[in-house]
Amino acid sequence: MHATLLTDNIYHTLRKLRLLAITATAVVGLAATTIDKDDLFEITKNIEIYVNVYKQLHYNYVDDIDPGELMRVGIDAMVGSLDPYTNFISENQIERYRLNKDDKFSGIGAEMGIVDGLFTVLEPFDGSPALAAGLRAGDQVTEIDGLSTAGKSLEEVNRIVRGAPGTDMALRVQRVGESGLLDIALTRGDVTMPNVPYSGIVKDHVGYVKLTTFTQGASANIKKAMEELKEEDPELSGLILDLRNNGGGLLAEAVDISSLWIPQDEVVVTTRGKVRDRDQTYKTRRTPYDLNIPIAVLINKKSASASEIVSGVVQDYDRGVLIGQRSFGKGLVQNQQEVGYNNRVKFTTHKYYIPSRRCIQSKEYENGEPVDIPVDRRSKFKTRNGRTVLDGGGVAPDIVMPAAEEGELLKALNKNHVIHKYVNQYVLSNDSITAAGSFRFDDYEGFVAFAKGLDWSYETEAEKKLAEVSEKVDESLAAEVAALKSKMQTAKANAYTSEKAMIVKAIEQDIVSRYFFQAGKAHQALNDDREVLKAVEVLTDAAQYKSILSL
Repeated sequence: MHATLLTDNIYHTLRKLRLLAITATAVVGLAATTIDKDDLFEITKNIEIYVNVYKQLHYNYVDDIDPGELMRVGIDAMVGSLDPYTNFISENQIERYRLNKDDKFSGIGAEMGIVDGLFTVLEPFDGSPALAAGLRAGDQVTEIDGLSTAGKSLEEVNRIVRGAPGTDMALRVQRVGESGLLDIALTRGDVTMPNVPYSGIVKDHVGYVKLTTFTQGASANIKKAMEELKEEDPELSGLILDLRNNGGGLLAEAVDISSLWIPQDEVVVTTRGKVRDRDQTYKTRRTPYDLNIPIAVLINKKSASASEIVSGVVQDYDRGVLIGQRSFGKGLVQNQQEVGYNNRVKFTTHKYYIPSRRCIQSKEYENGEPVDIPVDRRSKFKTRNGRTVLDGGGVAPDIVMPAAEEGELLKALNKNHVIHKYVNQYVLSNDSITAAGSFRFDDYEGFVAFAKGLDWSYETEAEKKLAEVSEKVDESLAAEVAALKSKMQTAKANAYTSEKAMIVKAIEQDIVSRYFFQAGKAHQALNDDREVLKAVEVLTDAAQYKSILSL
């Protein structure tokens, strides 16, 4: 009986595989009008090979094989050989995506994390439902509607937190400095993060605008910020647009932001793909707000997509100076198609080309990250003034400055929420602080004592590598290994001194965010910002600014 069932299962499996082969060939046949004859043969041949391999493995492999899992491995390998943004989306992933993106669901408006095993408010956003309900940074949510959060992952708790706008949640909270638990009623609502969290005069009549994302209204908010800067300082003589860590967003906003400083009807970006009839060119479509004010755009390796379009347009038209590090290099347009049984494939259809006709998309990747391509392997293009610019990997700044590296101790302090815990105690003892931008933290010794008093530890990258090597070296080298280990421990002990400046800056920003939220945090971050200071220097030196934009 079992043999009969097995035979029947094999028969049905093979029948499905034959149907798969027939269906695949039919699909290729339908597309024959748009596929080259030689390509059509290769597609048909390789689909047949693929199906035959799949069939032989399923029929003859020594262990049982899950058909779905085996096929998923093949599909993932296929799309994985292309760019990192082309991938297969299973039915389960689609449902999870809908849950996260559905407009019917809203959050509480706060950055959350797991601290000491509990769901914790790291930073409530100004004007958010969380703040309206009375939640504070440092609050640990022990229960949500009677359900304990202990031991649950951040994703699990977030699924509970999300819900329809206007619905209520009952929270039980442990607050720093209070012995009992607090009961807080919170009403879910739509959360809108400001895309321009801060703008202001930096110094010497130079204005600054921080853009965090290209969401709806970004261009209008930048224009509004510039109007306010001109009211604040009628002698405004330069503008810094900060696109660092801005991963992009709406293409339309990138076009409209470019329209603020570029003449009307100039090309901003062209999308090109395999099907030329679908290529599109986007041009500035409004009367520019200001064609003359000197501009400096700050970019780094996390400036991507729409950020690269705006910075590339400014550079290609010689409209301003770019300062910082080469941008990320994402200049792709994606689309999705249903492929049966509620599964989808997301694939790249076009690439972005900016006015100089160069492509901002990186050509090579390693572990999903763009790889720097040597200059001699990159094509040369010209800006409007005739300056040479390169393609093949993001936008290179006119003034390159080394990125500020986060020290290993600071990374560990953040990972273990040590600064967060310290600031919780600081806020208990300080009802107010000086204004954002002028605040200075002056009790570093107290912080060090606090950090060393907590039960936590970390291992440096050097220590990890030494531990790997130690297991393989000969005993005769034990003394050298011990000496290296001693040096590493000394360097680690001195890290509180060597990383003091960056740790103090991180503490200051966390403290300021408790009193002045995102706007204050962005303002505070400008203190001793080398790239901002360099931008002010260039914008206030007309000769230097002009020479950078000339041949």
